[in-house]
Amino acid sequence: MKFVPRSENTRNLIIEATAELFNKKGYAGTSIADLEKATNLTKGSIYGNFENKEQVALAAFDYNLSAIRKKIGTVVAAAPTYKGKILAYLEAYNNLEVVNSGGCPLQNTAVEADDTHEELRKRAADGLLSFKGGIMELINKGIGAKEFKEDVNAETVALTFIALIEGAILISRATKDRSAMKIVLESARRNIEDICV
Repeated sequence: MKFVPRSENTRNLIIEATAELFNKKGYAGTSIADLEKATNLTKGSIYGNFENKEQVALAAFDYNLSAIRKKIGTVVAAAPTYKGKILAYLEAYNNLEVVNSGGCPLQNTAVEADDTHEELRKRAADGLLSFKGGIMELINKGIGAKEFKEDVNAETVALTFIALIEGAILISRATKDRSAMKIVLESARRNIEDICV
């Protein structure tokens, strides 16, 4: 029998109230008591809207990823060139509060769940592959528009770009020093300049 939540409004409240909690503490580190405290709801109310903690965590991950994508998407869409759109990612990540608000949900989830929680690992992998696909699409369109060199390997550039962004977030969070973020993002910017015609 398919699970049906009691209330879509309460379900959304639970997701919004626990999204940052899961991003900061992870799946294993977040207890039912934490969920009750964050939502001001009882365990029964939470489980009346989700089958289990795993389903809350998956919904919270989706919410966190969607929120970041929306913020970045607005900045990227406003850029008039393909080069500008890719560079807008850097500006968006530099301005996002991922360093102070618990980190990148893709990175956090991938690191925690790689050996411990297959469904969360898959969600993080899908998110990273989507990120890669979006950058590759911009690069390929930029090649078509003669903004980027014809011989550019879009996948190599996209993976390097993502690794630099995620690495910058990791180093900045671990050292509690945002200067690493600026240095690494500047390196990513130079990589994009290097593929321009």
